[in-house]
Amino acid sequence: PVPSAWHRGSLGEPRDLFALPSARRPPPPPRWPVECEVIKETIEHIEWVPPEPEPFCQPMGREWAPATLGEEQGTVVYHLSPVPPGSCFTRARVGGAPGPLSSPAAPLEGPQDTTLLFESRFESGNLQKAVKVGPYEYVLTLRPDLYTAKHTQWFYFRVQNTRRDPLYRFTIANLAKPKSLYGEGMRPLLYSQRDAQSRGVGWRRVGTDIHYYRGGREEPAAFRLSWTVRFPHDGDTCFFAHSYPYTYSDLQRYLRALAGDPVCSQYCAVRALCRSLAGNTIYLLTITSPAGAVAKRVVVLSARAHPGESGSSWAMRGFLDFLLSAHPDARLLRRLFVFKVVPMLNPDGVVVGNSRCSLAGRDPNRAYGTALQGSFPGVWHLRAMVERVLAEREVVLYCDFHGHSRKNNVFMYGCDGGGAGTRLRLHQRVFPLMLSKNAPDKFSFPSCKFKVQKSKAGTGRVVMWRMGVSNSYTMEVAFGGSTLGRRNSHFTVEDLKSLGYHLCDTLLDFCDPHPAKFQQCLSEVDALLQQRLGREPGSGWSDVSPSELESRYSPAQGPCRAPGCWRGLRRSSPPHSTSGSDSSVSDGPP
Repeated sequence: PVPSAWHRGSLGEPRDLFALPSARRPPPPPRWPVECEVIKETIEHIEWVPPEPEPFCQPMGREWAPATLGEEQGTVVYHLSPVPPGSCFTRARVGGAPGPLSSPAAPLEGPQDTTLLFESRFESGNLQKAVKVGPYEYVLTLRPDLYTAKHTQWFYFRVQNTRRDPLYRFTIANLAKPKSLYGEGMRPLLYSQRDAQSRGVGWRRVGTDIHYYRGGREEPAAFRLSWTVRFPHDGDTCFFAHSYPYTYSDLQRYLRALAGDPVCSQYCAVRALCRSLAGNTIYLLTITSPAGAVAKRVVVLSARAHPGESGSSWAMRGFLDFLLSAHPDARLLRRLFVFKVVPMLNPDGVVVGNSRCSLAGRDPNRAYGTALQGSFPGVWHLRAMVERVLAEREVVLYCDFHGHSRKNNVFMYGCDGGGAGTRLRLHQRVFPLMLSKNAPDKFSFPSCKFKVQKSKAGTGRVVMWRMGVSNSYTMEVAFGGSTLGRRNSHFTVEDLKSLGYHLCDTLLDFCDPHPAKFQQCLSEVDALLQQRLGREPGSGWSDVSPSELESRYSPAQGPCRAPGCWRGLRRSSPPHSTSGSDSSVSDGPP
């Protein structure tokens, strides 16, 4: 059995108040708001990595608009009743709305009817309406985040009754953001159930003639995404998605597998941080080796505050896969640190298919500074947990995983409030620079930003930084892919999962007692900033504001690199202690 001192006791973890994952019983089904209809079918997808990179398509101009008919000229073939304007969350239950399901899809007139059958009343699904405006052309409307009238970005829906030969066109008519990676060559995802069953092929990038453009002159502006596609089979069941789905049930299945692993259970405790507004469990994982817990520093990670950013869950999955493995570096990390991980902060939003909000109808990643326990329980309890930990020990890193819809690659937002000494401001840039060296084909250091804007004062990274976590970051993972090195292609699930490994690798570099790598990165960051400011090396820049630093930033600039030098630097093992304490690791650079 795992000693309780390191997963409850002094670190102030919540007691076992709720049902937790068990290998002996299935996970509890998600709880839905009573306004939501839910079909009985279980939707699961296989994992698959394409054998070749999936390149971006040729970007189309944003001014061009396809000759798409409006819905007034078409036939409504799918329509879910919207939540009444101004309503708010009241209660939830397993299975959502009570009573028999409605029939939002128009029935087929016979075998010769080629109309697609749409469906989105499943976990993370989002489609409000589909209008057939041509034999093989459809205009789609997404459902706004529940209890709001905005935040339309994430989409995930099913189509049936496909035909293989025709060229279909789909147009999503009510997207919210004026700029998108679809305008830079990103393509939607398609999943064919028949291909998954017969060939083991999963989600893949599809689409030609892809356009992202403003849909009209009305205000507020609505933007459109249009693409053409051919289905691989007649009579298939297919899914379209904005990014690789990762549902609350996916997480629960993963945690159930951990609970059934007798090795993992020796150093991974799964507890309930709290319950969401709908009553879904928000899980907290504590990962460390039992020995020497008193001296260990803490690493806090979280993901999925924004439910439509599913790539963050795949990155978190990769992090957990590696940290819980038998790899020597994973064992070393567990010996050195206590990891506090909240893999899904906003399960309600994930369940109902929101893009950004929780069932409070607001963005939880703007609520850390003023969060009310009753409105944002996950945020409130995470912050309270970090406060308790900081009262006893150092939190060496906080990182909140997110997705980005307008910039490719992976990058970080940090915290440079200005006014601090040169050394401290340099330190805040070292971890991202190290990560860029460990993942040079994915992570872009020049895309990182460190200014603390007023509009971001309520984010997790800024509030944790103000609480005393010096190295506090948001990691942004593009919905598209990488433009770095020789790559110009979409991220796969394996790419996303590898980010978790690279973060682990970077943490060991960052906390290495041997100072060579840390000092090299300090020097590189200093040289890069001096170059931006047009100053002589060594002249200092503690008097320069964060705004001035970032206004002089050019994406063409990159960190000073010494090819072949980084990997040649030795990572030293921390000194061993016969007492089992890892306190000696705190003598490292951070």
